[in-house]
Amino acid sequence: MGVLERLNLGIAGVGGRGRSFLTICQSFGMRVHALCDTDPGRLSAAAELYGRPECFASFADMLERSHIDAIYIGTPMPLHAEQSIEALEHGVHVLCEVTPAVTLDECRRLVHACAHSQALYMCAENCNLMQPNVLIAELVRRGAFGTTYYAEGEYLHELRDLNERTPWRRQWQTGVNGITYGTHNLGPILRWMPGDRVVEICCAGSGHHYVDAHGKAYENEDSCVMLCRLRSGGLVKVRVDMLSNRPYGLYYRLQGTEGAYESARVPGEAGQVWLRGRAVNEHSWTSLADLANEYMPDWWNQHADAAALTGHDGSDYFVIYNFVQALAGQAVVPLGIHETMDMALPGLVSQQSIAQNGVWLKVPDSRDW
Repeated sequence: MGVLERLNLGIAGVGGRGRSFLTICQSFGMRVHALCDTDPGRLSAAAELYGRPECFASFADMLERSHIDAIYIGTPMPLHAEQSIEALEHGVHVLCEVTPAVTLDECRRLVHACAHSQALYMCAENCNLMQPNVLIAELVRRGAFGTTYYAEGEYLHELRDLNERTPWRRQWQTGVNGITYGTHNLGPILRWMPGDRVVEICCAGSGHHYVDAHGKAYENEDSCVMLCRLRSGGLVKVRVDMLSNRPYGLYYRLQGTEGAYESARVPGEAGQVWLRGRAVNEHSWTSLADLANEYMPDWWNQHADAAALTGHDGSDYFVIYNFVQALAGQAVVPLGIHETMDMALPGLVSQQSIAQNGVWLKVPDSRDW
């Protein structure tokens, strides 16, 4: 019996985000041993589908009473840090959804828990593993962009109706001013800036133009923009907007000394790259899709068909793949605690900056804690 088949997996938040990972975990031979959700109906329905594993309405009860070795945390964001800390203190490996924490104090305590636990911690940021973002990371790794020094990321996702159906989103994502959901942008971008991190940020907003179902203005300004100064001297711009009336958009741009990238603006289209070493001329873009056969990593190609059957363009599959590889001792955790903090801390500091009229503020390095 392999190491994964000996591990008991728990899934928290199985009635929501966690449910999408159940089948993927089982496809890797992981034994789904326990499920947790506060909604009895959703918990029961998930249990019926997956062989009736142990079920718990309380996260603490699952840790105390069920013999689990690893846990996927797909609960509301304000619960992530406390539940991750509790699991780590029980010696349980953690795969946690974004964001990892909602305050700087929670981040410090989570880093401390990781330092004092033998268990692994990994962040389930799936945007890092979307096919175009993996391809750009590989091009960067092979030097095709030269030295990367500027990038942009935009997460534009109107969520006002979802706010009303999930109150924690109204309290956290749009109830706090600043960048409350920046890891979808910073995650991939920091992979394209290898060895770098954000050391200083400033943040400003576009004002308030919408009200909720009760006529109350959102605390979050419609479009918040954060400028990030990198340790290398490079610059990153992040825009997050979960209120404005517009179609969904997740966009990226990257500039290096030898190349540039712009992601697709329209669903179904491919992004475009300009690489000095391959360009026909100084003004000729190439479709990113044309480079996939040559540059896409083997590990992605080998699992592409299975991944295509899962969520978020297959990136959910590769989140579990990376976690499984780490648990089996076949790879290091790609998004461990410090890489996770590198993605999350700038957004938390941005909430202080925007409250101070956009002042530049230092971003702590979790490695110093």
